Amino acid sequence: MVALGDGMRRHGRLIRGIQWAIVLFYAVLVVLPAFLPLPDDAARILDNLSLFAQFLFWGIWWPFVLLSMVLVGRVWCGVFCPEGALSEAVSQHGRGRGIPRWVRWGGWPCTAFVITTVYGQLVSVYQYPQAALLVLGGSTVAAVGVGLMYGRGKRVWCRHLCPVSGVFGLLARLAPLHFRVDRARWEARTGGIVVLPNCAPLIDIRRMEGGSACHMCGRCSGQRDAVSLALRAPGLEIAVNGQRAATGWDTALLLFGLIGVAMGAFHWSASPWFVTLRVAAADWLIEHNGLWMLTDNAPWWLLTHYPQNNDSFSWLDGALITGYILGTALLVGGALYALCAVAARWLGRPAARHHLALAYVPLGGCGVFLGLSMTTLTMLRHEGLALPWVDAARAALLAGAVGWSLWLAWRSSAAHSASLPRRLAALLTIGAGAALIAGGWGLLFFVW
Repeated sequence: MVALGDGMRRHGRLIRGIQWAIVLFYAVLVVLPAFLPLPDDAARILDNLSLFAQFLFWGIWWPFVLLSMVLVGRVWCGVFCPEGALSEAVSQHGRGRGIPRWVRWGGWPCTAFVITTVYGQLVSVYQYPQAALLVLGGSTVAAVGVGLMYGRGKRVWCRHLCPVSGVFGLLARLAPLHFRVDRARWEARTGGIVVLPNCAPLIDIRRMEGGSACHMCGRCSGQRDAVSLALRAPGLEIAVNGQRAATGWDTALLLFGLIGVAMGAFHWSASPWFVTLRVAAADWLIEHNGLWMLTDNAPWWLLTHYPQNNDSFSWLDGALITGYILGTALLVGGALYALCAVAARWLGRPAARHHLALAYVPLGGCGVFLGLSMTTLTMLRHEGLALPWVDAARAALLAGAVGWSLWLAWRSSAAHSASLPRRLAALLTIGAGAALIAGGWGLLFFVW
């Protein structure tokens, strides 16, 4: 592992070349389909660029980027991400201003994730290339703008404002691969590379204890003979370092964002509750002269509007989708937060609720992975592929995520209490939350 990390440092130019190749590939597949006619029912993935781009981005790219965070940390960010590469490159020629306090606000990762997810649902980002260009292209333009304004050769956007950086940071805490820093050896100054590398995501390398913020680019490997690529037990960063590193914003992003908002976003289109609510709301509007809410004249960049595909959202649809997603986030996230608070009280340490909340990271990541894979499976079925094993695979992944979350909760509880009965009570409480999450995804996959 040490040799691999050192190799990444020595071959930095090759990594930069890979990044620019992906930037070009990304630009073609995001921009070009938006100017092509929408595919008809006879179109197939391999003969239609729009469908190919849709399948690549939402069926392959994003699900497996999330999976890569759990397996190898944030290698995607440091080696492959086109937005990160562009933001860092342009910042070398930008104004180089200091980072203002409003940019460094700790709530941006959670807020940006919620806004992007809700907006993506309103414009049907998974289905239409124009919407994908608006959301993905808009994020890229913002990353370039921040790079031109702030920092010098840094990734200010990635560190503070990227809508998925916070999610990536949560999932990377599960990874068995990380760059380990030996603080004592660093301060002993016994040798190795002395000149500090350019850490683009603005990390204090000497004090780095985990991989949640590290982009795994390898530039610091071998620094003072104290930084090296290493293996660790999966989830160790949560079980051990979580006591010190967990914050309220981590809890909010995980419980209300990655779990609550994501569940609502994938639920609403299949939920019979949403249909019942929509019918009741439409009846009420008709009785109270609110017919304007039932019109579908919003522009496509505000609400889905593709009448040629018989797919347009009314103003009522937009309001209900937003309300359903945020309502799900508040109900599910609020219930999980309450359970974490109760579990922390069982341990006699109310402040431990943020640490215990991190135990739900495997379930949060699994749910979003399975939700995104719905696009993959739908498109493959449209190609005529039979996939009889899907339900069993989904059940196995959810069961595995539940088990991993419970294991993390048990390990984490040891940092706050030595009492076996207290730890068991806390585990059962966290287990109730795990059942709630698994049940929510189970409704989507196995009931509706």
